[in-house]
Amino acid sequence: MAQPTKHRQIQVQKPAQSLAHFQTKYNQGQEEDAGLLKPILLGVTALVVVGLLIGGWSAWRASTIEKHEATLAALQVEVEGDGVTPLPAPEVEKRMRERLGKLEALAQAAPSSKKAATAALLATWRLTLDGKGSAPAKSEDPWSQLRLAQRALALGQVQEARTLLDPLRARATSSEPWGEAFWLNQLEADRLAGDRAQALKDLADYKARFKGRSEAASLDGLLQSI
Repeated sequence: MAQPTKHRQIQVQKPAQSLAHFQTKYNQGQEEDAGLLKPILLGVTALVVVGLLIGGWSAWRASTIEKHEATLAALQVEVEGDGVTPLPAPEVEKRMRERLGKLEALAQAAPSSKKAATAALLATWRLTLDGKGSAPAKSEDPWSQLRLAQRALALGQVQEARTLLDPLRARATSSEPWGEAFWLNQLEADRLAGDRAQALKDLADYKARFKGRSEAASLDGLLQSI
């Protein structure tokens, strides 16, 4: 007698997962990816913020220095004139006295890199007006020499100023705290003498010794007035 046929059902694939189960696994994967990406994004954001802050601070510092230099240069022109027509010493002293308060405010608010030079100019004005500045104790002291040179420039005594500046020239480098003040006075002497050829040489010498300094732009502007 024939045996009854047994029907076998062969399962060729697993039962389909439910939609809810699929969504749960998908969400878990998304959370894991988000957990990995979050610290990366935070790090990138922090770097961008730091870069913006550094760039903004550098731009602000350069702008502050340029503004200070422009204001100081304009003040010196107000006192000493344009260098074309020498002013009598009494007139220079009169203008200096009228604007002393403005220079005092500039010295107080000067950027750190400009405080020493501005304070030296203020001491020179006070010495010229009332003899109350700190007079030089030693002729070889660079700051004292610069103050004497600034006083001579304020009085229109260009040759005397150059005589005082000449011994300092070789040492006026970026490693000296008074180095930059020297070149400002040297170029001011050139301006008052109307000596453009010498001013070009001095500016080239300054740029070679103070590479990358933003102050070079303001000195270029000073050169244009000669």
